[in-house]
Amino acid sequence: TETEFRIGAYVSRRELETNERLNVYTEGAFRESVRHIVGVQFRNCATVGGSIYGRYGFSDVLTMFLGMDTWVELYDAGRIPLTEFVNMKKDNDILVNIIVRKEPLLTCYLSQRNIKTDFPVLTCAASVIGNEARTVIGARPARAMIVEDKKQILKNFRNMTKKQKEEAIEAFAEYAAENVPTAGNMRGSKEYRTLLVKVLTRRAWEAVGGMKNEY
Repeated sequence: TETEFRIGAYVSRRELETNERLNVYTEGAFRESVRHIVGVQFRNCATVGGSIYGRYGFSDVLTMFLGMDTWVELYDAGRIPLTEFVNMKKDNDILVNIIVRKEPLLTCYLSQRNIKTDFPVLTCAASVIGNEARTVIGARPARAMIVEDKKQILKNFRNMTKKQKEEAIEAFAEYAAENVPTAGNMRGSKEYRTLLVKVLTRRAWEAVGGMKNEY
């Protein structure tokens, strides 16, 4: 609609990857968030509802949706912000739709993988939603989380000068690395993931701020 995207639970990841309007809105970030997932045949079968309802720690899609003004529509509970749903205890309610409100958006999605089609070692989405700066880190290897900017380092990011943005990005990347809990598994150590938090956060915000076109 004019005010939101309504995405049914059975929409495939491939449909998200190729949807022109969604990718224009996200400046290609949504395509980037799913294009590394296994292969086209798998993305034609895997549903967005399965990704969001499962709230998996390795989910690229969950990280990307958290980087937007996203709500879930449940059969019994109705509309709930994804930021709240991601931390709710799993129950037997049914996910019907994922809803993305069309707020003015600047966003970038990045991930680090050891092998192109493997699960990510770390994921990162950086966004300015209206005037709110939001950073999401996933595959920590726990489920994606929003990095709370308690020091308001990125406040009024849209209106900063280039130099102010550069200084804020560097400070926030350090802050994120210090405040995002990570752990080790077969794909990477705790220390490696903490380093990636800093690097991907800096790169994503540089892209959002217009300092870098892509990585």
